[in-house]
Amino acid sequence: MASDAKTPVVLCWHMHQPGYQDLKTGQFLFPWVYLHAIKDYSDMAAHLEAHPKARAVVNFAPVLLEQIETYLVQIERWRHGAGAIGDPLLAALVAETLPETGSPAFQDLMNKALRANPDRIIKRFPAYARLADLAEFYRSKPDIQRYISSTFLTDLLVWYHLGWMGEIVRQRNACIQSLQEKGTGFTLDDRIALLDVIFEVMAGIGPRYRHLAKTGQVELSVSPYTHPILPLLLDLESAREAMPDIALPSHSRYPGGDLRASWQLQQARETFKRFFEIDAKGCWASEGGLSQATLAQLGKHGFQWTASGDSVIHNSMNLARENGQLPEQAGIHQPFRFGDNEVTVFFRDDGLSDLIGFNYADWHAEDAVGDLVHHMENIAGHAKGKPRPVISVILDGENAWEYYPENGIHFLDRLYTVLEDHPRLRLATYSELLEQPVTEPVQLPHLVAGSWIYGTFSTWIGDPDKNRAWDLLCEAKTHYDRVMDNGSLNSEEKHAAQRQLALCEGSDWFWWFGDYNPAQIVQDFERLYRRHLVNLYERIGYPAPPSVFQQLSQGGGEPARGGAMRPGHDKDAEAP
Repeated sequence: MASDAKTPVVLCWHMHQPGYQDLKTGQFLFPWVYLHAIKDYSDMAAHLEAHPKARAVVNFAPVLLEQIETYLVQIERWRHGAGAIGDPLLAALVAETLPETGSPAFQDLMNKALRANPDRIIKRFPAYARLADLAEFYRSKPDIQRYISSTFLTDLLVWYHLGWMGEIVRQRNACIQSLQEKGTGFTLDDRIALLDVIFEVMAGIGPRYRHLAKTGQVELSVSPYTHPILPLLLDLESAREAMPDIALPSHSRYPGGDLRASWQLQQARETFKRFFEIDAKGCWASEGGLSQATLAQLGKHGFQWTASGDSVIHNSMNLARENGQLPEQAGIHQPFRFGDNEVTVFFRDDGLSDLIGFNYADWHAEDAVGDLVHHMENIAGHAKGKPRPVISVILDGENAWEYYPENGIHFLDRLYTVLEDHPRLRLATYSELLEQPVTEPVQLPHLVAGSWIYGTFSTWIGDPDKNRAWDLLCEAKTHYDRVMDNGSLNSEEKHAAQRQLALCEGSDWFWWFGDYNPAQIVQDFERLYRRHLVNLYERIGYPAPPSVFQQLSQGGGEPARGGAMRPGHDKDAEAP
């Protein structure tokens, strides 16, 4: 069968971490940027490099790219004695002296070095598992901690980083293999050698994806600068389009949301071009959050395509059907345009994407890929006599693999192997499908605002904790606007305040607030959110109100996959 008769499949991997750096101190408060860089962003590039006939879309949040760059600068400065590494865990890895055993600082480092998947990472390595068992013993008997050898903490720090290392790096890098074989008693030279590998892997992220883009194997796309929910910045009331009865914050609007959304997109374009030396044609609006006003902003900034979850198109088709405006044969596996906007919108097959995120981790790789591809073949087969479908699989490029054996290497290798030579399916990119369309976009009058999670914004607004967080942000933005307009800040101070405000606008803070998320992670993110707000008030020279220092949310739930991923469909809300 000729390749142009094959059904296109787009694999879109979204790479994203929020702003973990305290811009006031330069310290990274959590290590997830560099850990996912050495484990996931590196491995995902290597899989594509190993399958040159494969194609994929890889989307980057600019705030992630800038943080990777900051890590590299800090490590280089440390190497030259010109500065410190701003991440406590990474700095401890190469510290000549570590906290006294049994001290609060010792316990803090010990606990942080155990924040890894217990089954897929810790228990996989006997030496790491023994250290974890010892840590649990020491926790239960704090009076004996002062007698622990300092080797315990140095070994634990090394194994933490070895455990988080990407699987393909693990297989190919002689230093990593040597350290794993050594197993214990790691010296300072060993730890510096490990840092060198971490630096090398992180430094390769940008160039490797840049090369994949230049060869045409990967289309690179971008999200708004700090990953905000654009529809909510533009209009908090847009949440009512999919949930008319949702409770909203006491503030009726986010002040100056139009200008902030535009700034976020312009900053994204500039940052993306600086890193990859090309202009982005596509924008994965943060969390697939779209609205008619968001499409207008994307078009204004020159983006040609975007994407969201299939519940958004279901809601939009239902609205069109109610008004007698739904074209025949409209379905989720087609490109769409809305109103007079020329941005083409593709929609995630939530069922297929969630199988990867939530089901296949415990399957044999061959069975999992066989099942996934069988579903794709059925979609292609049912389209005979109809417009040819476009099958979109979209999910995070980092969070799922922690739950797979060996960081998903077997599943991903098998997936690319099968799809790059499939007789009826072909891997494609969205820009390719715009340049050589397999079907014309379906025209609908209006996109019902929503996200890839349930087709609503309930993950970011509506819960009392989330609404309080929005009220804090709206209040801070009101003071920010007054100060920016009164001439009290110079241009450099204004720029710093703009960047600090952008961090506060990120989607992740609102994602985590609420009782259904794990307590530890909720507390981490709400403290970081409030710190960003306090820093913003300091930037504009206005005293932070007492409400900023009051705890917003506590958490306490046990969601699937730790809450870092959510399924596209709300099963509790589906009809039986």
